[in-house]
Amino acid sequence: MASGLLEIDEARRLVLGAVTPSQPEPVALDAALGRVLGEDVSAEQPVPAFDNSAMDGFAVRAQDVAHADGAAPVVLGVIDESRAGAPARAGLEAGQAIAISTGAMLPPGADAVVPVEDTSRRDGRVEVRAAAPAGRHVRRAGDDIRAGDTVLERGTRLGAAELGVLASLGRPSVECAPAPRLSVLVSGDELAAPGRALPAGAVHDSNSVTIGALARGDGAEVVRSATVPDDPQATTNALTAAVADVDVAVICGGVSVGAHDHIRPSLDALGARPVFWGLALRPGHPTWFGTLDTTLVFGLPGNPVSAMVTFVLLVRPALRALLGMPASPPRLTAVMDRDYEKPAGRAHAVRCRITAREDGWHAEPTGPQGSHVLSSMLAADALALLASDTVAVRAGERVEIEPLRAWIGAPA
Repeated sequence: MASGLLEIDEARRLVLGAVTPSQPEPVALDAALGRVLGEDVSAEQPVPAFDNSAMDGFAVRAQDVAHADGAAPVVLGVIDESRAGAPARAGLEAGQAIAISTGAMLPPGADAVVPVEDTSRRDGRVEVRAAAPAGRHVRRAGDDIRAGDTVLERGTRLGAAELGVLASLGRPSVECAPAPRLSVLVSGDELAAPGRALPAGAVHDSNSVTIGALARGDGAEVVRSATVPDDPQATTNALTAAVADVDVAVICGGVSVGAHDHIRPSLDALGARPVFWGLALRPGHPTWFGTLDTTLVFGLPGNPVSAMVTFVLLVRPALRALLGMPASPPRLTAVMDRDYEKPAGRAHAVRCRITAREDGWHAEPTGPQGSHVLSSMLAADALALLASDTVAVRAGERVEIEPLRAWIGAPA
């Protein structure tokens, strides 16, 4: 097990080194929203598959209407109609036009479309009052996607646009990474479920809610969530259930060295292999990571902000790696808008709200940064990561940030 307090990047490296992505599975398109692609998707045919009209009007030969205008219209014989899904049966010859609908196949011989508003039709003929150069109002085959193009890459999270593109390629299903199965266990005698009256000294359990929500938002299936009192045997029993048949187990609280912290001894008794304990990070110092058989086990601090921050910095990358996504979000920089002082020795993950200005992103701490101040996460868009040896950041200096929200560049 790594000894001493680890920097967060080293801890993340060790976590990712323990991840083995699962084999992808077929998923029907109508069940694939939010899933992550487990294959590269290429186009077997162009989209659109044929030249078609961008307007309701008349398919013509450009040379026949090259000099048409309102003062000197060109009259053409209408020989057929091309409708969406029902192409014309005839091809065009000189002096002819074919009525055409938006999206309908361009008939052979036609190379332009005259919009209906630039025409008048009567008695089987159409009067064209505007020239239409070759290609006018024509959507070419492959304008959207060319045959052979790689359209979507493995590791892409599927949203509405991605599903629409897959449908346009004719795919009824797609290979997706299985959703990681995850359990949440929260330790502490003081915990009461929301909705229950609080005895003296008790607090409502928020970690089950926040960690479960974060996990689901990162593509995991939360199969089990439980609390356990500070009792050695109860802790061992609860851990045995928490690690059963899951890819990831997240335990909050009870992982430190106090007289009533039983998580680490219980994990040892179950045969867990520790990888590290202790981060050079505030909030998040008492963090444990290891494996039990094939299950990744995270022992996060019990303080609610610490639990959320360490989940974002360590568990989220593990889930992304299990899904075949890029594990680490992009590190950006932002101008700090307020002085921030800290002692040397531990990095600080400062909850910040982010705004965009002409000179780039600006970061401002959300307020008091205590690990118990859960409301500080309400307005947080990113974590400003201040290195262990940093003692002060002055307003106007640039700092490294890790986005929490997709709109500032974090992968979805």
